[in-house]
Amino acid sequence: MADYHFVYKDVEGASTQWDDIQRKLGNLPPKPPAFKPDPFEPAPDPDSAPKDKSWVDEKAEEELEDLEDDLDDDRFLEEYRKKRLAEIRETAKISKYGSVVPISGTDFVREVSQAPQDVWVVVILYKEGFPECGLLLQCLEELAVKYPATKFVKIISTDCIPNYPDRNLPTLLVYNNGAVKANYVGLHSFGRRCTPEGVALVLCQSDPVLNDGQSGSDLSQKAVLEGVRRRFIEKVVTEHEDHDDEGSSSD
Repeated sequence: MADYHFVYKDVEGASTQWDDIQRKLGNLPPKPPAFKPDPFEPAPDPDSAPKDKSWVDEKAEEELEDLEDDLDDDRFLEEYRKKRLAEIRETAKISKYGSVVPISGTDFVREVSQAPQDVWVVVILYKEGFPECGLLLQCLEELAVKYPATKFVKIISTDCIPNYPDRNLPTLLVYNNGAVKANYVGLHSFGRRCTPEGVALVLCQSDPVLNDGQSGSDLSQKAVLEGVRRRFIEKVVTEHEDHDDEGSSSD
């Protein structure tokens, strides 16, 4: 005999009038809540987020260049993008220097004559074993750290100029825009005592040779020379105070 018994299932969450009566009498458990999915929230889109100065600050140089067309409608952010890009490039330019770099004769044109037009280059012609050369090199190493936007290089004298007389060592050559702007032959050019401050004052007497990268757009000879003098005075005062402290402690 065929079994015609079957179980009827209603739509999930639906309830009959009979079920409702039975629940009121306590014969059936409470009706489970109907399934309700969580509201849909699309994943955040970084490109649609509001853009401000901090958003621009997070971008690298290549990313800022790619943003040029995207920010045409936002004049403020476009101007800030240009400013930020200039700052990054200026920092990168300054970070190239900061020490006295050895070069050879074959490097001279590329490293000195073809240096960027806005970069001053200080070249020392020297030879190993000459105390005067060693003393001036020490001064230049200190100046290279203080003025990282000025390029300092050193080259063996005869590699630069064949048969260059040893009696002229050390010799400093100052270049800018591919031309020699000054030359200083012998250690006596920097006074009786060769110090970094004395060398800096001589270098900046006629041109704004030394650039610390922090002076902004004012790179006039007067402004640079004033900065060099200020550093010199600060060092003298500091040394004088240190000397007084040593004298008082010995008492």
